[in-house]
Amino acid sequence: MPKRVLVTGHNGYIGSILAPIFQAAGHEVVGLDTGYYQNCTLVPDLGSVPWIRKDIRDVASTDLRGFDAVVHLAALSNDPIGNLRQDWTEEINLQAAVRLAELAKLAGVPRFLFSSSCIMYGMSEAGVVDETSPLAPMTTYARSKVAAERAISALADDAFSPTFLRNGTVYGLSPRMRFDTVLNDLVGAAVTTGQVVVYSDGKPWRPVVHVRDVARAFLAVMDAPRSNVHNQAFNIGAGHLNHQIIDLAEIVARTVPNCQLRVLAQPGADQRTYKTDFGKFARTFPDFRFEWTAWEGARELYEAFTRIGLSETDFVDRRFTRLKWLCHLLENELLDSTLRWSRSEAGVVSR
Repeated sequence: MPKRVLVTGHNGYIGSILAPIFQAAGHEVVGLDTGYYQNCTLVPDLGSVPWIRKDIRDVASTDLRGFDAVVHLAALSNDPIGNLRQDWTEEINLQAAVRLAELAKLAGVPRFLFSSSCIMYGMSEAGVVDETSPLAPMTTYARSKVAAERAISALADDAFSPTFLRNGTVYGLSPRMRFDTVLNDLVGAAVTTGQVVVYSDGKPWRPVVHVRDVARAFLAVMDAPRSNVHNQAFNIGAGHLNHQIIDLAEIVARTVPNCQLRVLAQPGADQRTYKTDFGKFARTFPDFRFEWTAWEGARELYEAFTRIGLSETDFVDRRFTRLKWLCHLLENELLDSTLRWSRSEAGVVSR
């Protein structure tokens, strides 16, 4: 049955794929976004979504009335932004997320899908982590996701049903592209510089998942019977999508012609590792298939970057790295010290 769905962060990397996919499935979608990345487009949008331009911290219960579900994607991503100013991440990713859930419950919204992350498992000592594994968040961003999950979970009752989707490391082509995720970065570098560079020893594991598969997984959860997903966490991905960094680099090197693989093994490189078990999602959604592999995703990115003539200047453009873009907005005083627009346009509905 078609639902009326509010998607926060619909102008982000995942949101600009997810919102059109929900529309194509027959749902009425309204976006809510502060517009940080509205103009950070690499390829054209897939469609048009009516939206409310508002900071997630300023949402009112009236914004949420009449919706059957909220899909909460809006957040400061990723770890480098959390390291820049921890209070920003805590305020937006934790406090505003919990407040949004409280307001959604107050407004009578029955379903709430929270975009979380497998990053909360940290540098896991276990061979494979599942939803019951101890959480060991190592960064402000990861800690914000853990705390938000716990606080929102406490709101669950017979009328309010949250579900927590712990995404793997997302990659794939999106209108609002990001080059600060591992596979996107590797392919972008290979196409524009002729080199695939691994800064660690390549041994850390990452569960990689295509952005379209993430969007489809959210859709499956929203359309599922409430009893199957009520107040539960799901790792989003599949076992065959766990890869070591060196494996991803080799896939890229074999996909992009005439590029060189270099392993630098720098001591200070990111060594977080988590090999993830996705059995719970597979058991709950036995008919769901993750359509993309890392091989197919690398090929998609290579072909898209070649088609649009991606240059090294494009690849390092601040619009496609979240930390660089926010710093640009701050340095030019477009955002104030609280990450709010200097000239607020909150509440303006755009189409």
